[in-house]
Amino acid sequence: MDLGVGSFVVANSLVSRQARNISSRKWKTAIQSSSPLIILGFARLLSTRGVDYQVHVAEYGVHWNFFFTLAAISILTCIINVPAQYSGILGSLILVGYQVCLTHGLNLYLLSNERGTDIISQNKEGFFSIFGYWGLYLVGVQLGNFLFFNNHSSATMRSTNWAKIRVWMLSLLFWLLTVIIDRHVERVSRRTCNLGYVTLVLAVNLQVLAILLLSDFLPGSKTSVLEEAYDRNLLGTFLLANLLTGLVNLFVDTLFASSVKALFILIAYAFSLSFLIGLLDFCGIRLKFW
Repeated sequence: MDLGVGSFVVANSLVSRQARNISSRKWKTAIQSSSPLIILGFARLLSTRGVDYQVHVAEYGVHWNFFFTLAAISILTCIINVPAQYSGILGSLILVGYQVCLTHGLNLYLLSNERGTDIISQNKEGFFSIFGYWGLYLVGVQLGNFLFFNNHSSATMRSTNWAKIRVWMLSLLFWLLTVIIDRHVERVSRRTCNLGYVTLVLAVNLQVLAILLLSDFLPGSKTSVLEEAYDRNLLGTFLLANLLTGLVNLFVDTLFASSVKALFILIAYAFSLSFLIGLLDFCGIRLKFW
Protein backbone atom coordinates (compact mmCIF):
# COMPACT_ATOMS: atom_id res chain seq x y z
CA MET A 1 0.00 0.00 0.00
CA ASP A 2 2.92 2.36 0.65
CA LEU A 3 4.02 1.94 -2.96
CA GLY A 4 0.41 1.83 -4.17
CA VAL A 5 -0.57 5.33 -3.06
CA GLY A 6 2.43 6.85 -4.83
CA SER A 7 1.76 4.74 -7.91
CA PHE A 8 -1.83 5.98 -7.97
CA VAL A 9 -0.57 9.58 -8.10
CA VAL A 10 1.91 8.73 -10.88
CA ALA A 11 -0.68 6.85 -12.95
CA ASN A 12 -3.04 9.83 -12.80
CA SER A 13 -0.32 12.37 -13.59
CA LEU A 14 1.01 10.57 -16.68
CA VAL A 15 -2.38 10.78 -18.44
CA SER A 16 -3.76 13.89 -16.72
CA ARG A 17 -5.35 16.90 -18.41
CA GLN A 18 -2.16 18.85 -17.76
CA ALA A 19 0.02 16.19 -19.42
CA ARG A 20 -2.27 16.21 -22.46
CA ASN A 21 -2.04 20.03 -22.72
CA ILE A 22 -5.76 20.44 -22.14
CA SER A 23 -6.62 23.91 -20.87
CA SER A 24 -6.73 24.06 -17.09
CA ARG A 25 -9.93 24.69 -15.18
CA LYS A 26 -10.58 27.63 -12.86
CA TRP A 27 -9.89 27.13 -9.18
CA LYS A 28 -13.59 27.17 -8.30
CA THR A 29 -14.20 24.35 -10.78
CA ALA A 30 -11.19 22.52 -9.36
CA ILE A 31 -12.66 22.70 -5.86
CA GLN A 32 -16.01 21.45 -7.15
CA SER A 33 -14.42 18.53 -8.98
CA SER A 34 -12.36 17.69 -5.88
CA SER A 35 -15.39 17.78 -3.59
CA PRO A 36 -16.15 14.04 -4.09
CA LEU A 37 -12.63 13.23 -2.85
CA ILE A 38 -13.18 15.44 0.17
CA ILE A 39 -16.51 13.71 0.83
CA LEU A 40 -14.81 10.32 0.48
CA GLY A 41 -12.16 11.46 2.94
CA PHE A 42 -14.74 12.38 5.56
CA ALA A 43 -16.72 9.22 4.81
CA ARG A 44 -13.63 7.10 5.45
CA LEU A 45 -12.90 9.01 8.65
CA LEU A 46 -16.43 8.54 9.98
CA SER A 47 -16.71 4.90 8.89
CA THR A 48 -13.40 3.87 10.47
CA ARG A 49 -14.37 5.61 13.69
CA GLY A 50 -17.85 4.05 13.57
CA VAL A 51 -16.68 0.44 13.27
CA ASP A 52 -13.59 0.95 15.45
CA TYR A 53 -11.33 0.01 12.53
CA GLN A 54 -7.62 -0.10 13.34
CA VAL A 55 -5.96 3.02 11.94
CA HIS A 56 -2.26 3.70 12.37
CA VAL A 57 -2.11 7.37 13.35
CA ALA A 58 1.54 7.55 12.26
CA GLU A 59 0.57 7.00 8.60
CA TYR A 60 -1.31 10.24 7.87
CA GLY A 61 -2.37 11.59 11.25
CA VAL A 62 -5.41 11.51 13.49
CA HIS A 63 -7.98 12.71 10.94
CA TRP A 64 -6.14 12.80 7.62
CA ASN A 65 -6.26 10.12 4.89
CA PHE A 66 -5.14 9.70 1.30
CA PHE A 67 -8.39 11.06 -0.17
CA PHE A 68 -7.66 14.46 1.39
CA THR A 69 -4.16 14.31 -0.12
CA LEU A 70 -5.59 13.63 -3.61
CA ALA A 71 -8.01 16.55 -3.24
CA ALA A 72 -5.19 18.86 -2.14
CA ILE A 73 -3.06 17.86 -5.13
CA SER A 74 -5.93 18.56 -7.54
CA ILE A 75 -6.66 21.98 -6.05
CA LEU A 76 -3.00 23.07 -5.85
CA THR A 77 -2.29 21.97 -9.43
CA CYS A 78 -5.19 24.06 -10.76
CA ILE A 79 -4.44 27.13 -8.64
CA ILE A 80 -0.72 27.13 -9.49
CA ASN A 81 -0.93 26.19 -13.15
CA VAL A 82 2.22 25.84 -15.29
CA PRO A 83 2.62 24.36 -18.78
CA ALA A 84 3.27 20.62 -18.84
CA GLN A 85 6.76 21.02 -20.30
CA TYR A 86 7.77 23.08 -17.24
CA SER A 87 5.78 21.37 -14.50
CA GLY A 88 8.66 19.00 -13.76
CA ILE A 89 10.90 21.98 -12.97
CA LEU A 90 8.36 23.33 -10.47
CA GLY A 91 7.88 19.84 -9.03
CA SER A 92 11.64 19.36 -8.63
CA LEU A 93 11.99 22.72 -6.87
CA ILE A 94 9.18 21.79 -4.47
CA LEU A 95 10.73 18.38 -3.79
CA VAL A 96 14.24 19.75 -3.23
CA GLY A 97 12.96 22.55 -0.98
CA TYR A 98 10.85 20.09 1.00
CA GLN A 99 13.80 17.70 1.33
CA VAL A 100 16.01 20.53 2.63
CA CYS A 101 13.41 21.25 5.30
CA LEU A 102 13.26 17.55 6.19
CA THR A 103 17.01 17.18 6.59
CA HIS A 104 17.16 20.33 8.72
CA GLY A 105 14.88 18.98 11.41
CA LEU A 106 11.40 18.63 9.96
CA ASN A 107 11.82 14.85 9.61
CA LEU A 108 12.55 14.52 13.34
CA TYR A 109 9.28 16.28 14.09
CA LEU A 110 7.24 14.26 11.57
CA LEU A 111 8.64 10.89 12.69
CA SER A 112 8.32 11.61 16.40
CA ASN A 113 5.33 10.89 18.63
CA GLU A 114 5.00 14.60 19.41
CA ARG A 115 1.51 15.95 18.68
CA GLY A 116 -0.09 19.18 19.75
CA THR A 117 -3.77 20.04 19.97
CA ASP A 118 -4.01 22.06 16.73
CA ILE A 119 -5.28 20.44 13.54
CA ILE A 120 -1.93 20.63 11.69
CA SER A 121 0.00 19.00 14.52
CA GLN A 122 -2.66 16.30 14.85
CA ASN A 123 -2.25 15.49 11.16
CA LYS A 124 1.38 16.48 10.61
CA GLU A 125 2.28 13.47 8.42
CA GLY A 126 -0.63 13.97 6.04
CA PHE A 127 -0.33 17.76 5.89
CA PHE A 128 3.41 18.01 5.19
CA SER A 129 3.51 15.00 2.85
CA ILE A 130 1.28 16.98 0.48
CA PHE A 131 4.42 18.76 -0.76
CA GLY A 132 6.02 15.43 -1.65
CA TYR A 133 2.96 14.05 -3.43
CA TRP A 134 2.36 17.33 -5.25
CA GLY A 135 5.96 17.40 -6.45
CA LEU A 136 5.60 13.77 -7.54
CA TYR A 137 2.45 14.64 -9.49
CA LEU A 138 4.07 17.61 -11.26
CA VAL A 139 7.11 15.55 -12.29
CA GLY A 140 4.74 12.84 -13.56
CA VAL A 141 2.86 15.42 -15.64
CA GLN A 142 6.02 16.47 -17.49
CA LEU A 143 7.09 12.85 -17.95
CA GLY A 144 3.69 11.97 -19.42
CA ASN A 145 3.82 14.95 -21.75
CA PHE A 146 7.40 14.14 -22.77
CA LEU A 147 6.78 10.44 -23.39
CA PHE A 148 3.26 10.34 -24.85
CA PHE A 149 1.68 13.70 -25.65
CA ASN A 150 4.43 15.93 -27.03
CA ASN A 151 3.19 17.19 -30.39
CA HIS A 152 6.63 17.23 -31.98
CA SER A 153 7.58 13.67 -31.14
CA SER A 154 4.48 11.56 -30.60
CA ALA A 155 4.01 10.64 -34.26
CA THR A 156 7.52 9.22 -34.62
CA MET A 157 7.88 7.82 -31.09
CA ARG A 158 4.82 5.61 -31.33
CA SER A 159 6.11 3.98 -34.51
CA THR A 160 9.69 3.37 -33.34
CA ASN A 161 11.52 1.89 -30.38
CA TRP A 162 12.70 5.32 -29.20
CA ALA A 163 9.84 5.61 -26.70
CA LYS A 164 10.80 2.28 -25.11
CA ILE A 165 14.43 3.35 -24.87
CA ARG A 166 13.45 6.62 -23.20
CA VAL A 167 11.31 4.85 -20.61
CA TRP A 168 14.10 2.37 -19.79
CA MET A 169 16.66 5.18 -19.52
CA LEU A 170 14.41 7.21 -17.22
CA SER A 171 13.72 4.16 -15.07
CA LEU A 172 17.45 3.48 -14.66
CA LEU A 173 18.06 7.17 -13.90
CA PHE A 174 15.46 7.24 -11.12
CA TRP A 175 16.77 3.94 -9.69
CA LEU A 176 20.26 5.47 -9.56
CA LEU A 177 18.90 8.62 -7.90
CA THR A 178 17.01 6.50 -5.37
CA VAL A 179 20.15 4.60 -4.34
CA ILE A 180 22.19 7.81 -4.02
CA ILE A 181 19.51 9.69 -2.06
CA ASP A 182 18.76 6.73 0.20
CA ARG A 183 22.44 6.30 1.10
CA HIS A 184 23.66 9.88 1.24
CA VAL A 185 20.65 12.15 1.89
CA GLU A 186 17.83 10.39 3.77
CA ARG A 187 16.35 6.92 3.90
CA VAL A 188 13.21 6.38 1.84
CA SER A 189 10.08 7.23 3.85
CA ARG A 190 6.47 7.04 2.73
CA ARG A 191 5.30 8.74 5.93
CA THR A 192 7.10 11.96 5.03
CA CYS A 193 6.94 11.37 1.24
CA ASN A 194 10.54 12.51 0.98
CA LEU A 195 12.67 12.82 -2.14
CA GLY A 196 13.89 9.22 -1.91
CA TYR A 197 10.32 7.92 -1.81
CA VAL A 198 9.37 10.02 -4.85
CA THR A 199 12.30 8.76 -6.94
CA LEU A 200 11.58 5.18 -5.83
CA VAL A 201 7.94 5.42 -6.93
CA LEU A 202 8.93 6.92 -10.28
CA ALA A 203 11.60 4.26 -10.81
CA VAL A 204 9.23 1.38 -10.07
CA ASN A 205 6.39 2.73 -12.21
CA LEU A 206 8.64 3.55 -15.16
CA GLN A 207 10.20 0.09 -14.93
CA VAL A 208 6.76 -1.53 -14.97
CA LEU A 209 5.79 0.68 -17.92
CA ALA A 210 9.00 -0.26 -19.74
CA ILE A 211 8.30 -3.98 -19.23
CA LEU A 212 4.74 -3.55 -20.49
CA LEU A 213 6.02 -1.77 -23.59
CA LEU A 214 8.00 -4.90 -24.43
CA SER A 215 4.64 -6.60 -25.09
CA ASP A 216 4.72 -4.91 -28.50
CA PHE A 217 7.17 -7.61 -29.53
CA LEU A 218 4.71 -10.37 -28.62
CA PRO A 219 2.04 -11.59 -31.07
CA GLY A 220 -1.65 -11.31 -30.30
CA SER A 221 -3.78 -8.73 -28.55
CA LYS A 222 -1.90 -6.11 -26.55
CA THR A 223 -4.58 -5.52 -23.90
CA SER A 224 -7.16 -7.74 -22.25
CA VAL A 225 -10.79 -6.94 -21.54
CA LEU A 226 -10.02 -6.89 -17.81
CA GLU A 227 -7.17 -4.40 -18.29
CA GLU A 228 -9.49 -2.09 -20.21
CA ALA A 229 -12.10 -2.40 -17.45
CA TYR A 230 -9.54 -1.41 -14.81
CA ASP A 231 -8.28 1.43 -17.00
CA ARG A 232 -11.77 2.90 -17.43
CA ASN A 233 -12.47 2.81 -13.70
CA LEU A 234 -9.24 3.51 -11.83
CA LEU A 235 -10.91 5.36 -8.96
CA GLY A 236 -13.58 2.69 -8.66
CA THR A 237 -10.88 0.02 -8.52
CA PHE A 238 -9.01 1.97 -5.84
CA LEU A 239 -12.14 2.41 -3.70
CA LEU A 240 -13.24 -1.19 -4.07
CA ALA A 241 -9.76 -2.49 -3.24
CA ASN A 242 -9.78 -0.39 -0.06
CA LEU A 243 -13.21 -1.68 0.93
CA LEU A 244 -12.23 -5.31 0.37
CA THR A 245 -9.01 -4.82 2.33
CA GLY A 246 -11.01 -3.30 5.16
CA LEU A 247 -13.44 -6.22 5.19
CA VAL A 248 -10.57 -8.70 5.40
CA ASN A 249 -8.99 -6.81 8.29
CA LEU A 250 -12.32 -6.64 10.13
CA PHE A 251 -13.20 -10.32 9.91
CA VAL A 252 -9.81 -12.07 9.70
CA ASP A 253 -6.95 -12.06 12.17
CA THR A 254 -4.37 -11.56 9.45
CA LEU A 255 -1.35 -11.67 11.78
CA PHE A 256 -2.03 -15.29 12.68
CA ALA A 257 -3.37 -16.54 9.33
CA SER A 258 -1.65 -19.65 7.95
CA SER A 259 0.00 -19.66 4.53
CA VAL A 260 -2.84 -21.69 3.02
CA LYS A 261 -5.47 -19.38 4.48
CA ALA A 262 -3.57 -16.30 3.31
CA LEU A 263 -3.30 -17.70 -0.22
CA PHE A 264 -7.03 -18.47 -0.29
CA ILE A 265 -7.84 -14.92 0.89
CA LEU A 266 -5.62 -13.41 -1.81
CA ILE A 267 -7.23 -15.52 -4.53
CA ALA A 268 -10.73 -14.62 -3.31
CA TYR A 269 -9.72 -10.96 -3.06
CA ALA A 270 -8.31 -10.85 -6.62
CA PHE A 271 -11.32 -12.70 -8.05
CA SER A 272 -13.85 -10.47 -6.24
CA LEU A 273 -12.07 -7.27 -7.31
CA SER A 274 -11.79 -8.36 -10.94
CA PHE A 275 -15.38 -9.63 -11.10
CA LEU A 276 -16.91 -6.48 -9.62
CA ILE A 277 -14.82 -4.09 -11.74
CA GLY A 278 -15.67 -6.13 -14.82
CA LEU A 279 -19.36 -5.95 -13.89
CA LEU A 280 -19.17 -2.15 -13.45
CA ASP A 281 -17.57 -1.83 -16.88
CA PHE A 282 -20.15 -4.15 -18.46
CA CYS A 283 -22.96 -2.00 -17.00
CA GLY A 284 -21.29 1.20 -18.21
CA ILE A 285 -20.76 2.58 -14.70
CA ARG A 286 -17.72 4.85 -14.34
CA LEU A 287 -16.60 6.63 -11.19
CA LYS A 288 -14.80 9.75 -12.39
CA PHE A 289 -15.14 13.28 -11.07
CA TRP A 290 -12.58 15.26 -13.08
